[in-house]
Amino acid sequence: MLRSVDEQKNPAVERESAQILCTVGSMPRDSVPSSDSNWLCDLGVRQHERYGQLTLVNSTAADTGEFSCWGQLCQGYVCRKDETKTGSTYIFFTEKGELFVPSPSYFDVVYLNPDRQAVVPCRVTVLSARVTLHREFPAKEIPANGTDIVYDMKRGFVYLQPHSDHQGVVYCKAEAGGKSQISVKYQLLYVEVPRGPPSTTILASSNKVRSGDDISVLCTVLGEPDVEVEFRWIYPGQKDERPVTIQDTWRLIHRGLGHTTRISQSILTVEDVATTDVGYYICTARNLQGETTVATTVEFS
Repeated sequence: MLRSVDEQKNPAVERESAQILCTVGSMPRDSVPSSDSNWLCDLGVRQHERYGQLTLVNSTAADTGEFSCWGQLCQGYVCRKDETKTGSTYIFFTEKGELFVPSPSYFDVVYLNPDRQAVVPCRVTVLSARVTLHREFPAKEIPANGTDIVYDMKRGFVYLQPHSDHQGVVYCKAEAGGKSQISVKYQLLYVEVPRGPPSTTILASSNKVRSGDDISVLCTVLGEPDVEVEFRWIYPGQKDERPVTIQDTWRLIHRGLGHTTRISQSILTVEDVATTDVGYYICTARNLQGETTVATTVEFS
């Protein structure tokens, strides 16, 4: 069980420090409680025989969130997490002048994928706050009707089935205790490309070259805006340590109907082509979902 020592009845804390206890209940004596939080902060953890104690010092509104703990089953120095003994609690850290959990920037981007939920992370520090979602232009309130959009105080406004009509600039408004506050703004961008291994193409500036020419080979990936791509090259002169130039870049592009796609590119350049540069140029693009390999040939004309 996880509980806040500072406020056991109301999960809101307005203090410079807070203590959270993780009790292990009926766990065996060789179990050890462990704690974790979703924010890095000035904290201390002490382990006792039957519970773990986490202390947050100089806590602020930014510490608002879910804290969790679990027991560890240990045999000697080897421990593993006991999935049957876990606990969590959500704690609101109030701070004067802050109704929203602070954001690291004044403007953020939220990508709308048609196959999964999207979240506008307007989280408040006051449990009783009334929170609404608004479009910047045309100016209007966006209702959280429970069908397309719902409000979850632990996450923010959740778009259950995002589509292109949802895109635009939005912000949140919170009201509590006769005060109101506006959140940072969020740019909602609709994503066209589905999640999966990179969709990759390769193109040489010329597949027929002469001795002394310069050539470049371009490897291109179209993917989700927030998915990074890594490139790896295999080329004819590689084993002879032939000097080449490789440059990786990416940018966001809009492809009609407001759809947004990330285009990632890697270009390999060879100057003063020689015999060792003739052959297969192979590009492998990798993201978290997998990898794709493509190839092209360069020959003497």
